[in-house]
Amino acid sequence: MSDQDFLSITEAAKSLGVDKQTLRRWDTAGSLRPDFRSPGGHRKYKRETIDAFATDQASVAEQWASSECGVLPKANSYCENSGTFQVRLHRLEGELVDLLGDLNFSALITAVAGEIGNNSFDHNHGNWPDVRGIFFSADLQKRQIVLADRGQGILASLKRVRPELEDHKQALKVAFTEIISGRAPEPRGNGLKFVYAVVRDNPLHLLFQSGDARVNLSKDSPELVIGRAPKSIRGTFAVIKY
Repeated sequence: MSDQDFLSITEAAKSLGVDKQTLRRWDTAGSLRPDFRSPGGHRKYKRETIDAFATDQASVAEQWASSECGVLPKANSYCENSGTFQVRLHRLEGELVDLLGDLNFSALITAVAGEIGNNSFDHNHGNWPDVRGIFFSADLQKRQIVLADRGQGILASLKRVRPELEDHKQALKVAFTEIISGRAPEPRGNGLKFVYAVVRDNPLHLLFQSGDARVNLSKDSPELVIGRAPKSIRGTFAVIKY
């Protein structure tokens, strides 16, 4: 196989919408290894390897949220502002109705995704650490919706009104189970309480992470069990399956 059959690290990074340093970190972490190294040590990737990784939007979003340096995601999975997010969310609801033939269930799925995405914009307004906006991707074939942000995370947001919170695990528990009031911005944490109620009562599965704390919820496993994620992220990361 000739060198022309492989993508350079520059070409692979451009295809995935990340920078070269991100690919080097993914290689070190074992998340995405190159298929070949040239005699000079340059990383080379098969196109099918990059294409397969790119179709797994959950992996792409998780890596994006956990990377030390933020870069803009690819345009088709990036919402810079809440207006763009709302337009894409409305379009998704129509696609879900066509796919599922169930208006009410489609509206619930959209509402869950909307609460998570809107939380990202509301809680980080004017305080984005690096990349403003969210990663938002929906795969109708896999019946999966992926959202992520590189914001401050649930803990930093809730500590403004609950300064006694000590870690991400405590913050997630509060966010999913307690009604919290705050002066500005609007009350925090209440959206995730709604999300929890919908997931418990409907055939949905939710993976949600903030910082190093992660929870898996479904109608079959409704108990809120918060564990430690394999890697910490900058903001939040969520996968909705239906």
